[in-house]
Amino acid sequence: MTGSFDAVADRFAVSSQGFAGRLRAVLPGQWSWPTPCTEWTVRDLVNHMTRGNLSYARLLQGGTAAEFLRCRDEDALGADPVGAYTRSVRACAGAFAARGAPDRMVDYPLGMITGRQALAVRTADSIIHTWDLARAIGADERLDPDLVTWVGGHLRQIYAGLAETPVAANTTHRFFAAPRGELDDDAPRQDHLLHLMGRTPGKQVTSQHQVDHRPSRSRASA
Repeated sequence: MTGSFDAVADRFAVSSQGFAGRLRAVLPGQWSWPTPCTEWTVRDLVNHMTRGNLSYARLLQGGTAAEFLRCRDEDALGADPVGAYTRSVRACAGAFAARGAPDRMVDYPLGMITGRQALAVRTADSIIHTWDLARAIGADERLDPDLVTWVGGHLRQIYAGLAETPVAANTTHRFFAAPRGELDDDAPRQDHLLHLMGRTPGKQVTSQHQVDHRPSRSRASA
């Protein structure tokens, strides 16, 4: 399984840069706009990503699953969302770069996993939420093609051993949104990944009044 996670720290960095690019495009009036995650506004989504980075770092410091879930909705943005997110990325990357971190077992809410696998889960979550933010504010929805290929080709390894995954046939979709409708076999690779993750790719939505077909949020992801 380790081979599936080669260069995962670099992939996390690229996924975070993609999210940061959309974050910098958020206009003052867009923070309260809805997103493709039904329970979240744009600010909620950005806070989810920021708090998530901090919580993943905390797992490597001995944090527990209960603590992870208890803190997941606490405000981490304050008056500087862009700065707060940027600092959270540095904190998360630094924690996973520490000696022994990749092989350390962490108490993730869906099961005990290695730090290496936890960062892979975090990276996949970042990629999908980058699209969510882009769709919400009408920004460029094209994701990094190498990241899309990596996530799509390693989904089972990324979520292996977890109590619930987006690819298990018997999943309850409590934590991961269920696919909606059908998708053509010849649809782009990005669309297939988004569809599997419960999103509705296709024509871009540019108004807060046009966001529909939205999936439930992934409660245990961050």
